[in-house]
Amino acid sequence: MRRILCAMIAVVSFVTVGECASVDDFYKGKSVKIVVGFSAGGGFDTYARAIARHMGKHIPGGPSIVVENMTGAGSLIAANHVFKVAKPDGLTIGHFIGGLFLGQVLGQPGIEFDARKFEFIGAPITDHVVCALTKASGISSIDKWMASKTPVKMGGIAPGTSTPDNATRILKVALGLPIQLVTGYKGTAEVRLAAEGGEIAGGCWGWDSVSVTWRKALDSGDAVVVLQVNRKNHPDLPNVPQAIKFAKTDEARRIIDVGIHGDSDIVRTYTLPPGTSKDRVQALRRAFDATLKDPEFIADAKKSRLNIDPVAADEIEKDIAGLFKLDSALIGKLKDILYN
Repeated sequence: MRRILCAMIAVVSFVTVGECASVDDFYKGKSVKIVVGFSAGGGFDTYARAIARHMGKHIPGGPSIVVENMTGAGSLIAANHVFKVAKPDGLTIGHFIGGLFLGQVLGQPGIEFDARKFEFIGAPITDHVVCALTKASGISSIDKWMASKTPVKMGGIAPGTSTPDNATRILKVALGLPIQLVTGYKGTAEVRLAAEGGEIAGGCWGWDSVSVTWRKALDSGDAVVVLQVNRKNHPDLPNVPQAIKFAKTDEARRIIDVGIHGDSDIVRTYTLPPGTSKDRVQALRRAFDATLKDPEFIADAKKSRLNIDPVAADEIEKDIAGLFKLDSALIGKLKDILYN
């Protein structure tokens, strides 16, 4: 049956049956590793483990899939590992934050990769950035936040992470919000725990993570989403105000649009080392796409309250290419906001 399927794939994708068969033979009995750049219990980890439970059966040869958490520097350690250390054999998939791609354009220290040389599989979701704060912080609305007489402590991970750090820094400058960024947490799970413990007020990161990992507090009212930073309202949050509507200048709106809105499609990419053979790249792309359409995976995702809104690999490549076309004035402004 697999050989018949392989032949059908060959006709559609213009690869030879021999190439497809070699992929089948290669993956049989193997183990594929997803290297997640953040700690267990956060959104990146939760999505990766759900995908890992189902993707193997869609890869020719049916390999097992395991998740390895490689934390540090806001997932930069994982990104550099996938680019420089991991073998380009199709057995290592990276899952690190897409804000690092903008970081390369801005000259972020520590980046040892070229985003244009990675092979991309896809992303399971477009990020929908929100700012969620605890009831105990006293910030239950954007009006209360803006009126705060003291800086509101918001959690971060490391410079260059799309969320929480980049989004929080941009909102502080573009909207004039009183914010003190407390960074250095290993992941959003630790940011959430710090907020619950009263160390900080909250954080700004993806709704598709917040809605799952902080569900109990949201349902009880102990955590409140006071702001969203998307081009259009998320269906779950029709009454939560959009950040860009509070921007008072064209420059502020441009910074939000490029620094947060434009980052949303590439935040949660699944990525292969440069030089991975095209037949294995294509096999993994097909397997990734099939997984996100798999009824068993969809049922699993719904049970875990994981939203699925796939971003294709070619769209990711287009978005990343666009980052390298930003004008120098905007690059300078973003660099000043995010790293100074």
